Amino acid sequence: MYDQFQTTMIHTTHSLRVRYAETDPMKYVYYGNYAQYFEVARVELFRSLGISYDEIESQGIWLPVSEYNIKYLKPALYDEVLEIHTFIKKIPGVRVEFEYEIYNSSKQKITEAKTTLFFLDSKTNKIVKCPSFLMELIEKNWQE
Repeated sequence: MYDQFQTTMIHTTHSLRVRYAETDPMKYVYYGNYAQYFEVARVELFRSLGISYDEIESQGIWLPVSEYNIKYLKPALYDEVLEIHTFIKKIPGVRVEFEYEIYNSSKQKITEAKTTLFFLDSKTNKIVKCPSFLMELIEKNWQE
């Protein structure tokens, strides 16, 4: 388990407990809530690099999602503590790709996902390369 982490370039882990309001009548996490889980994990990854998402935006960069792909292996259940592993495996250009794995309380992988976001200049509304202030943090935290 977790053997692929050895080749991961940036890897963070964030835990959260499934709340009742996030589930359907079967007490499975409603599929639409996974996007929010991944957003929380991405924000925490940036925070672990030393920058908040708010700070990225205040420096004139927005990060809209352009692609979202998910594979549900097993359901996440009400009141279960989930462990979300978030990865950046490629140096960003105009896009940054995040990969995710969610593990349940029994350490079983229950979900795999990927999101692609692009860097957008908030003033010009144009796609730009990863800004240097962010690239420096990514390179500083890059693991071989």
